[in-house]
Amino acid sequence: MNDILYTKVEGTGTPLLILHGFLGMSDNWKTLGSRYAENGFEAHLLDLRNHGRSFHSDLFNYQAMAADVVAYCKAHDLKKIAVIGHSMGGKVAMYLAVKHPELVDKLLVADIAPKYYAPHHQDVMAALNAVDFSNNPSRNQVQETIEKHVNEPGVVQFLMKNVYRVTPQQLGFRFNLEVFNKEEDAIGEALPAGTVFDKPTLFLKGSASTYITENDEVLIKKHFPQANIQTVSNAGHWLHADNPDEFFDKSMVFLK
Repeated sequence: MNDILYTKVEGTGTPLLILHGFLGMSDNWKTLGSRYAENGFEAHLLDLRNHGRSFHSDLFNYQAMAADVVAYCKAHDLKKIAVIGHSMGGKVAMYLAVKHPELVDKLLVADIAPKYYAPHHQDVMAALNAVDFSNNPSRNQVQETIEKHVNEPGVVQFLMKNVYRVTPQQLGFRFNLEVFNKEEDAIGEALPAGTVFDKPTLFLKGSASTYITENDEVLIKKHFPQANIQTVSNAGHWLHADNPDEFFDKSMVFLK
């Protein structure tokens, strides 16, 4: 496959790959990416398949997404990387680490556990599927449609980042909604049983998020014996956006 993931690279030093969450893109990490770049890292902000400016594909699962990152590392001649993954990107990062431990030196997982998650993006998916681009809606009309299903302004803005001009006349979503509708279960998949990554690992969870519970800590340690689990205060699931300073400080202590 010739499809190499779209990326934004900034800085020089240790390669640090940042993997966004479901329906996200590299832009979500622009500010933090620059801070890592200023502190001795070559920050690679990737768009995962079917997201952002990367290629679209009918194949959508963690195995494929991790393989994309391996192909990206080969194309950019990256040998020993640190990786930060948030939510779905955290699952990709975990999968990458357990399957390619020779490539990953340090793993930072943001607000996701290795367990199975039942589909829980129904309101968001309903909002996205309610948008009809064939009627040539304006940006405001797209936002109004989304707001009928999603009442959190932060989530609405996050989704609106994906609206772009396909042609000068026509708006569309950057992500591959068709495949997400078909493969909704793929996002929730657990890390394969028995897989282990025995190198430095940090799990950061949001203080107000329910994605990582105390019960999950046993499973985390099974897969990641060296895992350290810390909490970012005043933060929900989007902890890097809710409290970027604390997220950055805790991640830097670990990455350095």
